[in-house]
Amino acid sequence: MSNRSKRIFGNPMSAATYKKAVQSKRKYIRRFGDDSKADYPAIIRKNEHIGELLGVYDVRLGEDAAKTGVPAETGEPFDEEKGIIVGNIRMGFGHYRISMAIASAANSMGYTPYWMDLNSYKHTTCTKVISAQNDLYSMGSRLSGKSRAFNKLVWEPMNYEGFRKLSYNAADQKNAELMAPVYRNVPKEIPVVATHVWPAQAAVHAGMKNVVNAIPDNWPMALHFAEGSLHTVQTHFAYQGYRILNGMQGDKVLKPMPEDALAYTGHYIDHELVSNIEADCAARMQRKADGKPMRFLLTIGGAGAQKEIFAAIIRHLLPAIQGKKAALYVNVGDYRNVWDELVKEIPALKSVSVTHFNEWEKTVQFADEALEGDVTGVHAFCHENIFEAVYCTNLLMRSCDVLVTKPSELAFYPAPKLFIKRVGGHEQWGAIHSAEIGDGTLECADIPHTLQMIDLFLKEDGLLNDMCRNIEKNKAAGVYNGAYRVVELAMEQKEKNKNKKNAKRRKQP
Repeated sequence: MSNRSKRIFGNPMSAATYKKAVQSKRKYIRRFGDDSKADYPAIIRKNEHIGELLGVYDVRLGEDAAKTGVPAETGEPFDEEKGIIVGNIRMGFGHYRISMAIASAANSMGYTPYWMDLNSYKHTTCTKVISAQNDLYSMGSRLSGKSRAFNKLVWEPMNYEGFRKLSYNAADQKNAELMAPVYRNVPKEIPVVATHVWPAQAAVHAGMKNVVNAIPDNWPMALHFAEGSLHTVQTHFAYQGYRILNGMQGDKVLKPMPEDALAYTGHYIDHELVSNIEADCAARMQRKADGKPMRFLLTIGGAGAQKEIFAAIIRHLLPAIQGKKAALYVNVGDYRNVWDELVKEIPALKSVSVTHFNEWEKTVQFADEALEGDVTGVHAFCHENIFEAVYCTNLLMRSCDVLVTKPSELAFYPAPKLFIKRVGGHEQWGAIHSAEIGDGTLECADIPHTLQMIDLFLKEDGLLNDMCRNIEKNKAAGVYNGAYRVVELAMEQKEKNKNKKNAKRRKQP
């Protein structure tokens, strides 16, 4: 195992930084143990929720694998020719959504996507370390919504500058050594596409030969480095910032990333969305021309940090909904309590709402029928299963007119977007990029500006139609082809390394 905490792309870390990284790993060993010698069996099974939609298979490990009822020695083998690992963690919905985009693209290209959620193997040190850090991040996110002082003095600086520093990556790399055992029984030649840095770092430490690290954010941060992998980014702005490690050690000019360690791909988007862009944009513009209710899609997370904003939006839209000038989709993910709190706060909401809770087949049917049928009122969606909770938004996106979201991973999706206030300073660059390519609004920093933008969408034709035309132009330019390109790069890397290996064998006497 290489020591990737002492030097990062040729830039040496101080003795104090390295010592702190070692101490971080030791802290987690004391707390959760060290299973580096564990030999977890790997079992493959079809994903029960998105297996049919996206061709996804789950990779289950150890004790959890035993629960499948399939003996390790008789389990379905990995497809080492067409298989591709999608490595991820559940940290909010964003990384799952990007993973689904990669899996969708891989499936459409004839490959077999294997889903490895490193935050789901509860008996492993890997998952325990990730869960502990995830809990801290979730707590910080909730506090940032409740306390302006905490957000200004702690949360924004941490997300904007703290995660940007090379020293942060040094600690992460050392901690990731504890995550490597989960890959022990995964064939080392199968490409790994990681949609969070920890699965990428763990794969590199585990000796996986073909690792692609699909970086989600538009703001370059050393947090996302997994040296030894191929890093991909969604924008040219991110490419330049990552290439020179911009601002990652103050004003110091650092050694750049090697050219072959970084690639621009475009946005990571599902095949189902990309392939239907023209039809979906045409339907939006036609609904607008026909005076049909404008459909707003609200995606609400569980932290509750932005519930106040969403409540204000719903209150503002209710008269238009009752007058059939607007319709509303509300996806609360797997947080039923958020919907209950909204109904309690806005009693009039209940009388105009239809709920679609834990009825996946009916949700899929609704989303399909909404593509050509009429929609009125409010439709609320909640699914206890994480796959359904996340993918519900993707299904509804095709038939919505305006996606209302914070500027996180959804900032890159090909639907007209209204951006509400960010959670974390790094997210602002998603809104900036979207506004510049014309498929989303500026970030609305407060409720009055958010409601102003809603009124512009409702009362004018130009804003929506302009975004739809720009989405079509962006597609023609390949802006939304990132998921396909990531899969291509992973497979090209595999072929390249295979040829090198064969050439080396031929040279041997």
